[in-house]
Amino acid sequence: MKVLIVEDDKVLSNTIKKTISDKYQVDQEYDGLSGYLLANRDIYDVIILDLMLPEMNGYEVLNKLRKENIYTPVLILTAKDGIEDKIKGLEYGADDYLTKPFETRELIARLDAIIRRTKGDYKDNIVKFKEIELNLLNREAFINGEEIILQGKQFELLEYLIRYKNTIITKEQIFDKIWGFESETASNVVEVYASGIRKTLKKYGYDKYFKTVRGVGYILSD
Repeated sequence: MKVLIVEDDKVLSNTIKKTISDKYQVDQEYDGLSGYLLANRDIYDVIILDLMLPEMNGYEVLNKLRKENIYTPVLILTAKDGIEDKIKGLEYGADDYLTKPFETRELIARLDAIIRRTKGDYKDNIVKFKEIELNLLNREAFINGEEIILQGKQFELLEYLIRYKNTIITKEQIFDKIWGFESETASNVVEVYASGIRKTLKKYGYDKYFKTVRGVGYILSD
């Protein structure tokens, strides 16, 4: 799971990152415009968004994302605790609203709740597509109960496609989410890993579900 923190207080941002980094991969931005530009890539599972930000305030970031059909769940984290502020944030499309100061346990609980609501409550850390089953805890993969070997980041790529099954995922989204937009790895690595997954699935007749959208990306669909 990948989280974007948009918070101009670097000490607080780093504290949040430290608190959640054992469960989530974390990126950080410190002003609204930079946060919006990253969020607009649509590669995050949750965004933690402050309201009082330089360049663009949190309301503007959230409103712009929703108008552009970016529906990444957003947890507003702010010192603005008035009821009108909360209503405005929720009306703009926020999924939850937490005021500062806050308990780190509550932050984690709210993030976990958002994940359950939006991504599904994956019992025992299992994600499935037909007879493909990935155990996220021990990183084991099975088809029809038989273990399959996924090399390197093939596991993350297949997990990503399963979570967003029946949705076209661009090569850019895959690269940014799995390797990171600051990675020095060449972007064509996505094609290499996708080819490897397809070869593995072909042994079980599952390659027909792993489809290439030429010039765009990939989709795992029925």
